[in-house]
Amino acid sequence: MYWYTIEPLDVLLFREAKPFTPGEGSWAKGQFPPLPITLFQALRSRLPTYHQKTRDLTFLGPFLLDSHHQLYVPTPKDLLAIRTNLSTSDAPDDDIEKNSNDWQTTRRLEPLSTANAADSYLSFDPDGLPPMVSPPLDKNQSICRPYPWMTAKGLTQYLQGNELQPPDFHDNPWSVQILPHSHLEDGTRQVKDQDGYFTEVAIRLHPGWKLIAAMSVKFKSPHVIRLGGEGHRAIVSPLANFQPWQALQAYEHPQATSNIAYLLTPGLAETQTALSGVYPSHWHKLLQGCVSDRALLWGGVSQVRRRLSQSPEQRGDPEFALIPQRAFVPPGTVYLFQDTLPSEHQVLPTRHTPHLDTFRLLNYGKLLWGKRRQ
Repeated sequence: MYWYTIEPLDVLLFREAKPFTPGEGSWAKGQFPPLPITLFQALRSRLPTYHQKTRDLTFLGPFLLDSHHQLYVPTPKDLLAIRTNLSTSDAPDDDIEKNSNDWQTTRRLEPLSTANAADSYLSFDPDGLPPMVSPPLDKNQSICRPYPWMTAKGLTQYLQGNELQPPDFHDNPWSVQILPHSHLEDGTRQVKDQDGYFTEVAIRLHPGWKLIAAMSVKFKSPHVIRLGGEGHRAIVSPLANFQPWQALQAYEHPQATSNIAYLLTPGLAETQTALSGVYPSHWHKLLQGCVSDRALLWGGVSQVRRRLSQSPEQRGDPEFALIPQRAFVPPGTVYLFQDTLPSEHQVLPTRHTPHLDTFRLLNYGKLLWGKRRQ
């Protein structure tokens, strides 16, 4: 695997896949960082075109890199930041919806203990996993959320079960830019009444910040790729001897003391039921708890041009079609296991299909293993 930095030359536009039509109030949201397949296809565009669908390339990423070549990954979602105040009268209310770097130490969410009298009023589905709740705190302590990005060095401390400090975290290093689009009536200066207006959300990385990813192809010199919508470009540069990732490689496989797994890249949720779970269904009996966000649905509308039976080399008119929606588990999800660990080291369905082989090669659902000190 060879590491590369991807430095945008303009804003980045990764539109969500939800179908929408231009018109009054139409708003096309964006997603950042992009899914791995998006950046993989951009990097692969430098290679010659294959006539056959060969699956022989591997990929890992994308992540974030600052101006000091510090690698940043998503913050584990079970982390709580604890503020300690001089007196109980100075203690602010808990604010777990707001990210902050004004705190002193960290704690982790714990599985609900029914033996604790303070938790006896909570009820949940007995067939599901118990809720993850905050550990007991002193009266002069309050809770907030750490910033959403963590250094690779901080992640190694997390996987070792150690506490973390504010310098290990960083806020989102980008700004949102709203891009309105309007279509005018021919021969006039008026916007069309129908299909005349829609708005997109673009991302502009802060100076010094870049995307970073690894691929099993070696590019010797920098080159320019097309990345995202509207024909925007980015410079791809090789990054030799990338030390931050070498430190994380020690956690790619579980050890005898491992009891937690951290999701480094988006996982692919099970599709056997109408509800998309954030962990494989056969993990249920192995887990003590799980902390995640709502699964991200990715799908949309496609214009399919089918081959003509009388002339296979030609294609017919575009047809409306729906791309199957997949549910991706957000990176940073944390799984807390009991005594037995799963045999799989990726959050992917257990079936073996060519499509799932692609997800495996692109390292979707990659887990890093660690321990949680009691």
